[in-house]
Amino acid sequence: MPPRLSAQDFDQELLILFDAYVHGSLDRRGFLAQAQKFAKVGVTAAGLLAALSPNFAAGQQVPKDDARLKTERISYPSPAGNGSVNGYLARPASAGANKLPAVLVIHENRGLNPHIEDIARRLALDGFMAFAPDALTPLGGYPGDEDKARELFATLNQAKALEDFVAAAEWLNARPDASGKLGAVGFCYGGGIVHVLSSRLPQLNAAVPFYGNVPAPSEAAKVKAPLLIHHAAVDERINAAWPAYAAALKTAGVKYEEHQYPGTQHGFNNDTTPRYDAAAAKLAWDRTIAFFKSRLQAA
Repeated sequence: MPPRLSAQDFDQELLILFDAYVHGSLDRRGFLAQAQKFAKVGVTAAGLLAALSPNFAAGQQVPKDDARLKTERISYPSPAGNGSVNGYLARPASAGANKLPAVLVIHENRGLNPHIEDIARRLALDGFMAFAPDALTPLGGYPGDEDKARELFATLNQAKALEDFVAAAEWLNARPDASGKLGAVGFCYGGGIVHVLSSRLPQLNAAVPFYGNVPAPSEAAKVKAPLLIHHAAVDERINAAWPAYAAALKTAGVKYEEHQYPGTQHGFNNDTTPRYDAAAAKLAWDRTIAFFKSRLQAA
């Protein structure tokens, strides 16, 4: 098996192009055209795109059939006229009928893919009931292909999707097997949603956005949930708005902790792509679990 590639194996300009492609400001044809200058002998622009794209099998940490867990596909009512929204629920099998603190897991801009399901299983192994909704449910759900998922996501009604995430948090927290302690974690698009939920949900006890867009500074005064915020160091698209929002959080007296991980790219926690940084991801995840345990599991 060839060695796994890392961000250091790619030119920074190419990584910026890939980020633009992932987030919809550059289509596939545009990426391939601009990536052509980075192609070398035996490596085409299409090959570079394939190398940068997710490998879900390589990133899986917890098997789907792990006997330590109980997982299920489940749905909850949509308040936004979408009927019901599908999602993936994971609990430790040893919990039995015991009530557990709940964590809402919010995906990136591709819907509920295998990586996010794996994140839910990781949380369940640490004693949480984790639920990951699929915002693409109204459009048929995650299609099993990242390019198709991005295309669908561009057509998603974002206002309705936000209300579905709010409803997911409320539904999860109201379950009879939930302890009444609620957390939320999200990545990229999902990190931005977590920021919004921190101002929308007074019952949210802990919020962890990974490299997510921040709301307008005027929204900071509405935040009630303690925040643990993870940022990549090389991520101008996200980081440019952070100082103003940080100042607003301080003015509002919001409890927050922010970490920026040196040398990392946007998406550094996602272990299915070369942008993954193992050391930074482990540190950020260890901090996340400790934060949730202190806020959600402590007596």
